Amino acid sequence: MKKCHKCKTESPLEKISFREECPVCGYDLHVCLNCMFYDTGKANSCREDQTDYVKEKDRANYCEYFRFVDDAPKKSGKEEAGELWDTLFKKSS
Repeated sequence: MKKCHKCKTESPLEKISFREECPVCGYDLHVCLNCMFYDTGKANSCREDQTDYVKEKDRANYCEYFRFVDDAPKKSGKEEAGELWDTLFKKSS
């Protein structure tokens, strides 16, 4: 699920252009806050070390490394392991 950082509305768009806006709130979508590389613990708040510095993380930018963060619910390692176990050792009825 790709969601707008501001209004949390799911975006139906597959590819986000540099000037793309949320159809609901009009907020820019191609922003650092929506990027999978955004990390406040890293230099320039970005895990991609080859990017140019972006001062305003909540404004549209022209970063070529932008990848829309996918907020799909993630399963814990235990849940995934349990599902794999059940699949591998499924009992025949």
